[in-house]
Amino acid sequence: MQIGVLALQGAYAKHLAMLKQLGVNACEVRTAKDLNRLDGLIIPGGESSTMLRLMQDEQLFEPLKEFVKKHPTFGTCAGAILLACKVQNPSQASLGAMDIEVTRNFYGRQTDSFIESVSIPSLGGEVLDLVFIRAPSITKTSDKVEILAKCQDHPVLVKHGNCLAATFHPELTKDTRIHKLFLDMVKSAC
Repeated sequence: MQIGVLALQGAYAKHLAMLKQLGVNACEVRTAKDLNRLDGLIIPGGESSTMLRLMQDEQLFEPLKEFVKKHPTFGTCAGAILLACKVQNPSQASLGAMDIEVTRNFYGRQTDSFIESVSIPSLGGEVLDLVFIRAPSITKTSDKVEILAKCQDHPVLVKHGNCLAATFHPELTKDTRIHKLFLDMVKSAC
């Protein structure tokens, strides 16, 4: 199994380190050619508008759009924004892979970042500490989207088809369960 982490901007190194800790072959993705050998992809947190610009500069936007239709993809924070069908505050382009609507910076500025302990039913009801940094909110989902976890009555972990999205940063904790959840999706697809 080969997992790529979009390495244009953002917290990609933390995802790579977590995947290495889990014994997974992982690589940085910077070009369309890098997508060819992957079984799955992680789109990290960062600044979604900057990532969009860099995707356009590297002629990566359309290849990514095609990749996420066919392969397991996990987006965290900005990655969740990029996977959404509709983005607000402000409106921007996205890969349109998940039938969700997100509002950018929903919880406020960097200084409004927080950690919340949340029970996740899909992980046996175990509690995880979720790190929210300038986090988006998933404000709408279709009935095709499975809500795996909520925080403050908002969906924070959702699955739609072969895509998983988290509005928090699982790579910033030592807890590997969210990444394992994604890896299970990749194994099922292989």
